[in-house]
Amino acid sequence: MESNQTSPATPPVSGDKTVAIVAYLSLVGFVIALILHNQEGKKTELGAFHLRQGLGILISSVAMSIISIIPILGWIVGCLGLILVLVMWIMGIIAAANGEMKPAPVLGAKFQEWFKTAFV
Repeated sequence: MESNQTSPATPPVSGDKTVAIVAYLSLVGFVIALILHNQEGKKTELGAFHLRQGLGILISSVAMSIISIIPILGWIVGCLGLILVLVMWIMGIIAAANGEMKPAPVLGAKFQEWFKTAFV
């Protein structure tokens, strides 16, 4: 029998998923995930990926909240932006729960690019 060159991805350990999921649970959850991730020997690629996604979503949320202060046009853009943030947040939690490194829609790839040196 011939051995398969590409081995199937091993499922992440529960610690990976914990950091990945908690990274999306508000600012407090993000800080807790950061502390868990930075423990000696606990840094994982999955945890770092979702910390970057969570950071990007938090920053986007704050930006959209600030934009919505502006009357009329800001309300419209801010509301649409917050709906996008909600979609990114939900999809991020689903990907984290499944142990996948799937970027959030629209800005997820940019979050990985912008914060590539963070959490390594």
